[in-house]
Amino acid sequence: MASIKDVAAEAGVSVATVSRVLNSHPSVSPDARTRVLAAVEALGYRPNAVARSLRTDQTHTLGLVISDVLNPYFTELTRFVEEEARSFGYSVIIGNADERPELQEHHIRTLLDRRIDGLLVSPADGSSPFVPGAAASGTPMVFVDRWIRGVDVPVVRTDGRAAIRDLVAHLHRLGHRRLAVIAGPAATTTSEERVEAFREAMREHGLALPDSYIGRGDFQVASGRRVTERFLTLPEPPEVVFAADNLMALGALDAIRARGLRVPQDIGLAAFDDIPWFLHTDPPITAIAQPTGELGRAAVHTLVDLVEGRSPQSVTLPARLVVRSSCGEPAANRRSSP
Repeated sequence: MASIKDVAAEAGVSVATVSRVLNSHPSVSPDARTRVLAAVEALGYRPNAVARSLRTDQTHTLGLVISDVLNPYFTELTRFVEEEARSFGYSVIIGNADERPELQEHHIRTLLDRRIDGLLVSPADGSSPFVPGAAASGTPMVFVDRWIRGVDVPVVRTDGRAAIRDLVAHLHRLGHRRLAVIAGPAATTTSEERVEAFREAMREHGLALPDSYIGRGDFQVASGRRVTERFLTLPEPPEVVFAADNLMALGALDAIRARGLRVPQDIGLAAFDDIPWFLHTDPPITAIAQPTGELGRAAVHTLVDLVEGRSPQSVTLPARLVVRSSCGEPAANRRSSP
């Protein structure tokens, strides 16, 4: 591999001149700059990123710790984060917490040890004492999707309350009155926000949400299956099950089919976090969609602003209801809400 000395010899200039060209220093003559860049191209020279980071105290690397890489929502979010970071000249190192606080802490600790320039975190557990400490460590940090109350860092997230209100109104218009919800872990902010929004929307329509119609899952398929199995054994099962994320919705669908029941003829199903699969299930699932691309891009913009010394504000984006046919919708009414 060619060294910076090889480039200097090829271009007929000093090593210092090569360094100034590579760092876009304005004091280099156009002729010297042209010769250095030609030598770099001819020799296939690649600067040593580690050595450069030691000189500049920057690695041009961002960390991203997501809650579950197997969740299609987070997979898509990661794609947009990596794509946007690349446009700013940053690489992204990804850590998958698998919804486990101890694994989340391991990834954050490892990324901080690697001297990343900034960190995006979707907290797996809102009660973790490690994350607030990491936020106070001096490394720029932004929460994305989920957040931890009381930690003073920018948050880039979706507000799903209006979309949940639209969903409940939609179900009410279809004649459904017994609505159940599969919640996520109590320690995550998104889970509690979705349950409270669902309860409030039902109250607006004069509907109650009894404890027997609330099931606690963990944003994984198995928990959606387990909770739905319990719902189906109730003396008066719900008419519609609303899962607070896409994986729990797939678990709910498994449980319904395992009992020989049909969606939506026997029971309706709706979900938070729309994914491409939902369009191709039988029937296609009515869901609340988050603006994943905008969310990922906004998270990177916010973090880069922090890294570069600016003071960005938190960003909140709206979700929207996507009406399909898993709740007994007439064909003419299947559409996306505005």
